[in-house]
Amino acid sequence: MKKTCNILIADDHPVFRKGLTDLISEYSDHNIIAEAENGQQAADMIGTLQPDIAILDIDMPGLSGFEVAKELNRQKSKTKIIFLTMHKEEEILNKALDYNAGGYILKECAVDDIIDCINYVAEGKVYVSPVISGLFLKRNHANNDARSLIDTLTSSELKVLTLIAEEKTSREIAESLFISIRTVEAHRSNICNKLNIHGINSLLIFALDNKHLF
Repeated sequence: MKKTCNILIADDHPVFRKGLTDLISEYSDHNIIAEAENGQQAADMIGTLQPDIAILDIDMPGLSGFEVAKELNRQKSKTKIIFLTMHKEEEILNKALDYNAGGYILKECAVDDIIDCINYVAEGKVYVSPVISGLFLKRNHANNDARSLIDTLTSSELKVLTLIAEEKTSREIAESLFISIRTVEAHRSNICNKLNIHGINSLLIFALDNKHLF
């Protein structure tokens, strides 16, 4: 049997907040007991009302969702947290999980995800928007493919690629490695062939996009 939860929603956009409230009220048995329009108001209301779940926009005036969560953790509050956000970056998700988030939902997916998320969190599980999981999976595949190609480079080619990622010119690379510009250009050509990339600036773009891999 699914647990019925008392919920607080905090978001500084009233139209979005109302839409979320109406959706939860219509399609679940959960109770919306309060709404907050900024982080400070949310923190005060959570302290007073002790809802089972607080749905917090990460980017709010006053206190951010993360700052509210930090305060709740300090108080050892039993209120579980679901973060709403537009951020798709992995580091933001990891930061949310560091604050003991039970849920992490993209605003663009809130209509599809919110009820499932609440039910998961009510049962003590963690829910992340499936779109986010899909993006990370694609990125991991791309990283694995790029890493495999990078592993085919010689140590000299890898040094050149590292300096390209620092946006050094061929002349600057030659001076740094004490080699001729012609040798640098030969390395650049070999790197492009091994990485199967072609076109003006394509090597620079690859180096900037994948510098975390070397």
